[in-house]
Amino acid sequence: MASEFEARLRAVSLRVTRPRLAVLAALHDHAHVDTDTVIALVRAELPRVSHQAVYDVLRALTDAGLVRRIEPAGTSARYEARVGDNHHHVVCRSCGAIADVDCAVGHAPCLTASDDQGFMIDEAEVVYWGTCPDCATRRIDQ
Repeated sequence: MASEFEARLRAVSLRVTRPRLAVLAALHDHAHVDTDTVIALVRAELPRVSHQAVYDVLRALTDAGLVRRIEPAGTSARYEARVGDNHHHVVCRSCGAIADVDCAVGHAPCLTASDDQGFMIDEAEVVYWGTCPDCATRRIDQ
């Protein structure tokens, strides 16, 4: 997997560094994690990496399009390695769990606005809110 991450970095003209590889690996294995979680995951592999280094890597990877930053209302920023497919998210109102949701049908129907106001739309962000199965089960059991 490391060679795949190295190729991704090189493809967007970023130097291959241990912190960048560690962040990509962490996000590949753990979707929708916040910055503190990314730092903890990276430090498990690189104990001496600084908070600032991880912040800088996240910014560089996001700017390069290798990582996506999402920030559903009322939550801290989360990061994921799934990019380029314009998928959406469902968020649990109780526990904050986040899961991916693909576009409903057809070729990115969510990119066809009823009135685009002259904009050239290239991405849509939809967040569905509800209760996850675990929280719903806990409510029934109470």
